[in-house]
Amino acid sequence: MIPGAGLRWLEALGPQTIRPGLARTRALLSALGRPQDSFRTLLVAGTNGKGSTAATAAAVLEAAGLRVGLTTSPHLVRVNERVRLPGGRDVSDAVLDATLSLVAAVSGEGPLRPTYFETLVVAACELFRRAGVEVAVVEVGIGGRLDATNVLEPEVSVVTNVDADHLETLGPTLADVAREKAGVFRPGHLALTTERGGMLGVLHAEAARVGADLVEVTPSAAWDDVSPLAGAHQRANVALGVAAARALVPADDATVRRGVAATRWPGRLQTVPRPGARPLLVDGAHNPAGAAAVAAYLDEVGLAGRVGLVFGALGDKAVEGMFAPLAARARQVVLVAPDSPRAIRPDALAARLGRDDLPRAASLAEALALLAGGEEDAPILVAGSLVLAGEALALAGCRDA
Repeated sequence: MIPGAGLRWLEALGPQTIRPGLARTRALLSALGRPQDSFRTLLVAGTNGKGSTAATAAAVLEAAGLRVGLTTSPHLVRVNERVRLPGGRDVSDAVLDATLSLVAAVSGEGPLRPTYFETLVVAACELFRRAGVEVAVVEVGIGGRLDATNVLEPEVSVVTNVDADHLETLGPTLADVAREKAGVFRPGHLALTTERGGMLGVLHAEAARVGADLVEVTPSAAWDDVSPLAGAHQRANVALGVAAARALVPADDATVRRGVAATRWPGRLQTVPRPGARPLLVDGAHNPAGAAAVAAYLDEVGLAGRVGLVFGALGDKAVEGMFAPLAARARQVVLVAPDSPRAIRPDALAARLGRDDLPRAASLAEALALLAGGEEDAPILVAGSLVLAGEALALAGCRDA
């Protein structure tokens, strides 16, 4: 294939396509000679905090001297963010394109044609093999049991928590969601969670059923002074990432501190300065639990009642539960649609929220302009969608999230 063809082939698959199942991913990995057998795996599932937990674990493992690969989703600005190679560097355009071309060459059509996500899982495994990765930290996409990442054989599995998201695929009940996420547990292997709600019993029951050793991890403030991740809710994610890393390799407190301090996970309560303009506070906040965590942070740092809010969401999300805690803490609100075919348009969003009084913008740039006259040192919060978070970072000049 000519240069760039691999990336073009990937985009033609359509990022929004979801087809649960493992057969396509297994077939592709087999065709490539099972690259996943060349490294150890830590698999991270859950509703919220998967990425923060995975990024923390990867950074601690790097600090412990291992060659670590990290694959996460979705990306915010560039698809390269989904695959980090040893040293914490995102895969380059040229290397990713060449690997995608290889995946395309072994890919079939019809029922075995992979989805966008499955292709990137396979490409990450091949890239990790070529980079000599010793441990891969892998974030689950949706659910666990039928997610493409579950073809891997983790030594340690994580379920951060269980909340209402993707009920149309994983539900209809929270117990169904919990069982799907517990599908990453493995017989005779360690599983970790910070779930404290009613679904903890379901996770324990599933662990007992498959013969996994489920351990509850307690949120900790021990790393607050070095962690770059904002918000009290991140204490659970950092503690979970540290525990997962330590389950794979001995790491003393000094090593953990270096790793936690080096953790990079953009688009989650990320402050982005803008010379001559109000700073941005960017967070995906794409479900009610995520929005509640952002609201708690605004209360914690004294920004409640001061921020401007640009809110946009995908139409299949629980927008009412996401919007309410954020709007209650905003001085001004503007509605906008993320750049996605699944986005809910501003007029439809206003109607769904019962807020026809709210101003709407045709683009994120227009929304930010409408809020330009607010309190200068109070940020504009951009929230409601990871797609919108990525747009905000790109607009602010962050080429790589």
